Amino acid sequence: MDWASIFTVAGEGINNWVVQVFVVVVLALLTAFIQKRLLLRLKKRLKKTDNHWDDAVIDALQRPLTTLIWIVGIAFAAQIVEHKTEAAIFAAVSPLRDVGVITVIAWFVIRLIKGVEENILVAWQADGKEIDRTTADALARLLRISVMITAVLVGLQTLGFSISGVLAFGGIGGIAIGFAAKDLLSNFFGGLMLYLDRPFSVGDWIRSPDRDIEGTVEEIGWRLTRIRTFDKRPVYIPNALFSTISVENPSRMTHRRINETIGIRYDDADKMNAIVTDVRALLLADPDIDSTQTLMVNFNKFAASSLDFFIYTFTHTTVWTEYHQIKERILLQIYAIIVRHGAEVAFPTSTLHMPDVMCDEHDGMED
Repeated sequence: MDWASIFTVAGEGINNWVVQVFVVVVLALLTAFIQKRLLLRLKKRLKKTDNHWDDAVIDALQRPLTTLIWIVGIAFAAQIVEHKTEAAIFAAVSPLRDVGVITVIAWFVIRLIKGVEENILVAWQADGKEIDRTTADALARLLRISVMITAVLVGLQTLGFSISGVLAFGGIGGIAIGFAAKDLLSNFFGGLMLYLDRPFSVGDWIRSPDRDIEGTVEEIGWRLTRIRTFDKRPVYIPNALFSTISVENPSRMTHRRINETIGIRYDDADKMNAIVTDVRALLLADPDIDSTQTLMVNFNKFAASSLDFFIYTFTHTTVWTEYHQIKERILLQIYAIIVRHGAEVAFPTSTLHMPDVMCDEHDGMED
C-alpha cells in the first residue's frame, strides 16, 4: 500500500482530498520549521568545539535538507491529487521527485566540498603550514565537476534515458562541440596545464616580457585568470595565452640584486683602490647582504667624465619595500666612504683646450 492509499483510508470519514493535501503541506511546513530550529541549536553547540569538520557538515546540510522536505511533501500531495483525479499529468510526479532528490543530494555534496576546502585552508593557516591555494581550488573544482556529472547521468537514468546511448551521443556530439568551442576548450586545457605545471599560484606577482602584463594573481579559473595590476585594475587573461608567452614570477625569487655603477672624478684616481676596498668590506660586513652569493666591487671603466666602479651583490630579503630600504642605506654609506677619502662623485663635465696659436694671436692683437 502506498502513501496515497494510506491517506485515502485515513480520510474516508472526511471524504475530502483537499483537506488531505492541506494536511500534507502543513506537515511539510512543520517538519521544515522543526529541522531548522534543531540544526540551528546543533550548529551553536558545534561552534563551541575545536572540530571544524562537523560545522562544515551542518552548514552544507541546512538549505538542501529544507528543500528535500518540501520536495517530498509536494510529491505526497501530488500523489493524493493523482489518486483522486487520475489526471495523466501527475504521472510525471514520481520521476521528477526522484530527480529532485538526486539534485538535492548533489547540492549537499557540492556545499560540503566547498566547506571542507575552506576548513582545510583555515586549519593549515592555524598550524602555520604553507597554503597552496591553487592546488586546493583545483582539487575542489574537479570534485564538484565530478559530482555534477554523476548527478546528471543518474538523473538521466532515472528519467529512463540510456546512459550508454547518452555517452555514445556525447562522443559524436563532442566532435562538433570541439570545432564550435575551440577557443573555449583551449582555454580549459590551458587552465588545466596551469594547475598541473603551477608556474604561478594565487597571490604571486607575475609579469610577461612578451606582453604588457604585470600584477598579482587573484584567481585562476578554468577559462580566465584574473590579475590585479599595481594601479588596482583587474586584467582578465585567457588561459590559452599562457602557453604562447613567457612568464616571470618574481614572487619566487630567492634574493634581490643590487647592481649599481658609481663614478668618481679623474682627479681622485689615486683614491680609487682604497674606496673599492672599503666598499667591499662594507658589503661583506652588512647583515642584510648575502655574502654567500656573488659579491663584486671593482673598478671597471674609464668613462667620459668619471672613473667608474660597480657593486654587484644580493640581499637576503625579496620583499620589495625592504629591498629598497637596504639599497638606500648602502648607497648612502658608499657616498660617505667616498667623501671620507677626500674624493667626490663625478658628474658630466667638459674641458675646453685652447691651442697656443690662438693665444699668441690674441696677444698680438692686444699689442
